[in-house]
Amino acid sequence: MNQTPKQLTERARAIRLAIFDVDGVLTDGRLFFMPDGTEFKSFNTLDGHGIKMLIASGVETAIISGRKSPLVERRAAALGIQHLIQGREDKLTALGELRERVPVELDEIAFLGDDLPDLPVIRRVGLGIAVASADGFVRKHAHGVTLANGGAGAAREFCELIMQAQGTLEAAQAAYL
Repeated sequence: MNQTPKQLTERARAIRLAIFDVDGVLTDGRLFFMPDGTEFKSFNTLDGHGIKMLIASGVETAIISGRKSPLVERRAAALGIQHLIQGREDKLTALGELRERVPVELDEIAFLGDDLPDLPVIRRVGLGIAVASADGFVRKHAHGVTLANGGAGAAREFCELIMQAQGTLEAAQAAYL
């Protein structure tokens, strides 16, 4: 189902809401637990800045995650991600709830995922992308696949794809010259 760069650009041009999974997408997928039960995650700062640029360009953002973690709440708040849904294995139902809050059409939504629970959303939205380190079945059925692995720049690549298609990337980058 992977599409050509031109087809991906066409899909990305319409995006008004970008949704991210967390484990395996904004992180490398590994879960770290300390002996006292404390968990920690490692997030990529390049991904974080890409999300901030995407928000500044006018695209709303959200997280839909199967796990619930206060670390994700803090990361979402730090990045300015507007919508957060955690602890939801049924991501398609979560997508429906999110659409009640954010009135957008399915073809105006992009989703970045990595595993089978993400696949129903990837297949339903206008731009469904899998990270390079995603499950093979998910990569096969996504509209496209990032070059970068989850937690290693895939979210930045996803954000820049949308911004490039919408003509906002160059201005965002030029602000740093």
